[in-house]
Amino acid sequence: MLGTGNKSQSATELAEQILQFCGNNLDELAALSIESLCAIPGLGNAKAMGLAAAFELGLRRQAAVVKPSLIRCSRDAYHLLRPFLVDRDSEAFAVLYLNRRHAVLRCELLSFGGITSTVVDVRLLLRRALELKATGIVVGHNHPSGNLEPSSADREITRQISRASRFLELELLDHLIVTQGGYMSFADEGFMPEG
Repeated sequence: MLGTGNKSQSATELAEQILQFCGNNLDELAALSIESLCAIPGLGNAKAMGLAAAFELGLRRQAAVVKPSLIRCSRDAYHLLRPFLVDRDSEAFAVLYLNRRHAVLRCELLSFGGITSTVVDVRLLLRRALELKATGIVVGHNHPSGNLEPSSADREITRQISRASRFLELELLDHLIVTQGGYMSFADEGFMPEG
């Protein structure tokens, strides 16, 4: 990935230094911003951007492999949403669009925003569901802080999506909060709004 090294190090030596910088943890390395990567001695902007691009391609490749194809439980949804939501330093919101058998039609990143929130346009979410002829949806967003506790805003957007979905005969099956260390399911915890 690095191609060549720099004036004082070979590519191998630079790679070892980069790995030491993140404690030999590739997840931590993948989560670094371009600015943070540039702070590593010997790693310039071009190489930092190349590394960031490689990790992003890896995440997209992982997300493109739709496994499992059926959503039977919150863990199935988590495995599909995780590549879209982890390793981000700002909040992002993703949607799984499902058919009547709960087979995944599409998984898409709907929005991303700041460190503590992202704007979710319920109309865009539902319009896409209608375009895909989905009958069910699972939504998820990340908490970069690592806190799995749903905020009042998280509960409110879940209520809004659930209420609007019912008018279109769509079912909101779950809302997941995803962090680097795991997830929390509104359905599993009994937090889903009632009809």
